[in-house]
Amino acid sequence: MMRRFGDRATFAVEIGEVEPHQLRIVDLWAAGKRLTIGDNWAFLPFLIRVMRSSAAQVRRRDIKPCPFPGRAPEEIFRLLHADETEFREQFWFMRWGETVDNVSMYGYLDDDLVIVFEFWRDDHPFPEDLGKVFVASIPPEEFVATVEEAAHLLDAELANVDPRR
Repeated sequence: MMRRFGDRATFAVEIGEVEPHQLRIVDLWAAGKRLTIGDNWAFLPFLIRVMRSSAAQVRRRDIKPCPFPGRAPEEIFRLLHADETEFREQFWFMRWGETVDNVSMYGYLDDDLVIVFEFWRDDHPFPEDLGKVFVASIPPEEFVATVEEAAHLLDAELANVDPRR
């Protein structure tokens, strides 16, 4: 049974059953697309840390504002992705390891938290998604709540499975 935090249409974290080790199936969703298509086995000590870090970053509003005001999110993605300087690195978002290394993703604040992403692997199981930019817009507080609730559950269950922690 998967436990879901958030809404798949905007942003969600789905957590699989407790396993007797530090790995867990975790699916991430944004804009109605499952981001973890290539690898949804997460190493919990790492994932919990980066989830909490991203939630704290959004809570503090330590996310850059829209880099190209007045432009469509899809165009913003393309402009950032084409940039080969350190400028685009300021907008890298949810760099949560191998579970999302099949996705190029940026985030910025434009009232809501805007997450723009594209699947890039040639072996992506949905070829019609390749080359398309997807956009998720979510109130920052909602993103923070979703990520923190999921991280809290993962941490609590990991402590029960691995009491050495």
